[in-house]
Amino acid sequence: MTNGNPSEGLGPSEQAVLEKIDEQNIDFLRLQFTDILGTVKNVSIPASQAEKAFEDGIYFDGSSIDGFVRIQESDMRLKPDPETFAVLPWRTREDEEEGGAARLICDVINTSTGEPFEGDPRHVLKQALDRAEEMGYTVNAAPEPEFFLFEEDEDGRATTKTNDAGGYFDLAPKDLASDVRRDIIYGLEDMGFEIEASHHEVAQGQHEINFEYDDALSTADNVGTFRTVVRAIAAQHDLHATFMPKPIPRINGSGMHTHISLFTEDGENAFHDGDDEFDLSETAKQFTAGILEHAPALAAVTNPTVNSYKRLVPGYEAPVYVAWSDRNRSALIRKPAARVPSASRIEARFPDPSCNPYLAFAALIHAGLDGIEKGLDCDDPVRENIYEFDEAKREEYGIDTLPSNLGDALDELEDDDVVLDALGDHVSEKFLEAKNAEYDDYRVDVSDWELDRYLEKF
Repeated sequence: MTNGNPSEGLGPSEQAVLEKIDEQNIDFLRLQFTDILGTVKNVSIPASQAEKAFEDGIYFDGSSIDGFVRIQESDMRLKPDPETFAVLPWRTREDEEEGGAARLICDVINTSTGEPFEGDPRHVLKQALDRAEEMGYTVNAAPEPEFFLFEEDEDGRATTKTNDAGGYFDLAPKDLASDVRRDIIYGLEDMGFEIEASHHEVAQGQHEINFEYDDALSTADNVGTFRTVVRAIAAQHDLHATFMPKPIPRINGSGMHTHISLFTEDGENAFHDGDDEFDLSETAKQFTAGILEHAPALAAVTNPTVNSYKRLVPGYEAPVYVAWSDRNRSALIRKPAARVPSASRIEARFPDPSCNPYLAFAALIHAGLDGIEKGLDCDDPVRENIYEFDEAKREEYGIDTLPSNLGDALDELEDDDVVLDALGDHVSEKFLEAKNAEYDDYRVDVSDWELDRYLEKF
């Protein structure tokens, strides 16, 4: 435990964390950060080392983290953010003996320069928020990450067998996972989440838990926490939770619809205009136009896996058409109804929960701000169901589609300077390197579908 004595080198936030560690009998701290691909990494330290972690940081080997640095540049330092302290609502073997465990999300520091590491996804998002601030805005975001719950086999490995037969908004007995969602919600609330709603989604075994919007950095932190809590508590019920976009063929996949709004320095919603037909300001329309302009390249970041593009096909309620609408969900961007002016926002419907939230938010923000800076015109909303359009009608409306596979999306990213600049030189290079290797590996593989279809036929 900590010694309880105040340290002159710590600020009020750090001192408050030390007090909470003592008050809540915390024995271990999990220092978390993410790699470029969005995987949450974890370093565990005794709570007695909290003061040292705040003052000096915790050193680690950056060459062991995907997309960070080469072996000769390996020394990195974790700097815990005291505002992210939260007690974990479950226990592992490490902390079940006496006290509990808590989590701190960290920024990654380059030890050779003492500056933030340019390959840290959290730093990439901070830079996007700095750009917004320079333009006079703060950014709020609210994602809706969907997930599937599957049964485990006798060896504890994940299957694709759902534990219910429920559908959209179903109740028990069809929705057998309602107790699991309840426990997940309790766990999230224990970690400071404000839960808006939870429900069964369209597909069997698919679920959604919505939490309150927040500033974009806190929200990105929360996405990583959300995924961790969902998996950990599902495991306590002998279930496997997955955020894989399309784990079951020919049914709806999982998205992460992301609501975004900008606020001015005086606290006004920059996206609201009560005199506009859609209650959207010119700023909001330009921001929307920016996202639509860069959507093909954005897809590589917001939908970053081979499997992402199995979700992004017409017919399964996934948005593939580069357009916006104030009514239907077939468009890439939707303008949701808002009860009050402060709630005016846009909803980017194409991201999925396999993305790195820091990079996805940063790319979306830069694309939208580019639309504002260039004063891009936003086309009229498409109020018809685009899923029912044939190719000729889509051409008549000037509606393009997202890339149909990861390879095409990566090609679009390589040609888009705005999105590349959003990621920064280091992240864009390492991201493209990793994702091109992933796509190449996929291209040379032979699937069961191909074997079933062709092996005996030819």
